[in-house]
Amino acid sequence: MKKYMSLVLFAHSIFALPFAIIGFVLAATTTGQGFSVKLFLLMLLCMVTARNAAMAFNRYLDRDIDALNPRTAIRDIPAGRILAKSALTFTIINCVIFVVATYFINPLCLVLSPVALFVILFYSYMKRISPLCHLVLGLGLGLAPVGAYLAVTGAFHIVPVLYGLAVLTWVSGFDIIYALQDEEFDRQQGLHSIPAYLGARKALYVSELLHVLSFIFIALPVLFMEVGIFYYIGIAFYAGLLIYQHRIVHPTDLRRVNRAFMTTNGIASVLFMAFYLLDVWLRN
Repeated sequence: MKKYMSLVLFAHSIFALPFAIIGFVLAATTTGQGFSVKLFLLMLLCMVTARNAAMAFNRYLDRDIDALNPRTAIRDIPAGRILAKSALTFTIINCVIFVVATYFINPLCLVLSPVALFVILFYSYMKRISPLCHLVLGLGLGLAPVGAYLAVTGAFHIVPVLYGLAVLTWVSGFDIIYALQDEEFDRQQGLHSIPAYLGARKALYVSELLHVLSFIFIALPVLFMEVGIFYYIGIAFYAGLLIYQHRIVHPTDLRRVNRAFMTTNGIASVLFMAFYLLDVWLRN
């Protein structure tokens, strides 16, 4: 189990999971559906299995490339801790569990489950096709709040879509920062990324633009729903951590990329969720 947790980097689930919880609570508190423990657990199961499938498939597909990159050669498959076929089997099992879980949620989620799986798995191919791969990764995680809202209501709404766009641009932006570490390697291997395509300095400008858009998308829901002071505090913390992320990473100094990628972004999503839930609790 420890090996597979390492394979899928389970701790990284913290990026999208808080927004899935926000989408679920939003639906439960604004539509009169109420909070269902069964639906909540099914939603969590979908989140975990989709994330597991996406990460394991990415590790499976990238195993030869990872073996050539000194930074990634220590990953589980190239290091020999997990067999490639085991990673593929793990991917398939998680995909099956995901689809079965959507069957017990509602018909719309079941119908859309292959679309969701296609998006999250296709990211692994995109880096071989286009530097827009970062946006596909962002789209995959951006499905979280929309899917959680659909789990409760079986219908779309503008607010979870805005949260989805916020996650899309946020994740795309920090994935560009993370990809700075492999700029030269990607260029040598013919892999596509924004840093390899534009260079580190311009790539950071693109990341900054995406994070400005993320801030806008996360603020826009105030036009469509009632919020209190703690929601605005959550927005302020979210914006502050995005700014901090760009202050500690420079084109010529990548020593704090991991801090920007994991710690800063993890704190940003959890803090925003905490203030959102506090705001909902105080108003209800």
